[in-house]
Amino acid sequence: MYKILVIDDEPDMTKSIRLAITLQEPEWTVIESHNPVKGLNLIDVEKPDLVLLDLRMPEMSGFEVLTKLRRYSSVPVIVVSVDDDELDEVNALEEGADDYIQKPFGHLDLLAHIRSVLRRANGYQLQNKGTFTMGTIVVDYDTNTIVDSRGGKIFLTSTEASILKILSDNAGQVVTSEILLGKVWGSNYLDNREYLKVYMRKLRLKIEENPSRPKFLITVKGVGYKLEP
Repeated sequence: MYKILVIDDEPDMTKSIRLAITLQEPEWTVIESHNPVKGLNLIDVEKPDLVLLDLRMPEMSGFEVLTKLRRYSSVPVIVVSVDDDELDEVNALEEGADDYIQKPFGHLDLLAHIRSVLRRANGYQLQNKGTFTMGTIVVDYDTNTIVDSRGGKIFLTSTEASILKILSDNAGQVVTSEILLGKVWGSNYLDNREYLKVYMRKLRLKIEENPSRPKFLITVKGVGYKLEP
């Protein structure tokens, strides 16, 4: 039983999304917010399992909501937007979105995106995955956090943790882009290499001492990525 929060200033859209979800998953709870500021407060109060977030809202854009949210929460977020703009998609991922879907979308397509992100999020919460050490930092997959030798703590989103777990499970070996995309996002994303580029930049900012000259997260040009043990 999952709780989904929909933040969109169009009541007809939130109603349509709620009906689409509850018809397929009647045990799930769908909460609607037509105001982004109130939506942020609802995240704190309701503790949803996933947020569907519109980009274009008058009081506060979806980008602003994401920026504020990622300061304290790793709740999975799927951005929905009416714009077919690759730059918006990349920027949403850079700000911490886990997925992106363009309006109008089919109900089954929406459910497929939601299920994929929930599987990714819960796959690392339900099982004891232990820790992995890189230099002076320790990645804790039980809590999706990075702790450095001075006690500093950085949160990983579920997508970041998924990518890092696959790489650390295969430390020292090259993991192809197709394998990472397939395992993390699903078979429909095998050509979305930009997703990986965005998330590798985000991970390097959290892990590497000098993200422009990484020691751990290495790009193997034209093939994929490798985590140096």
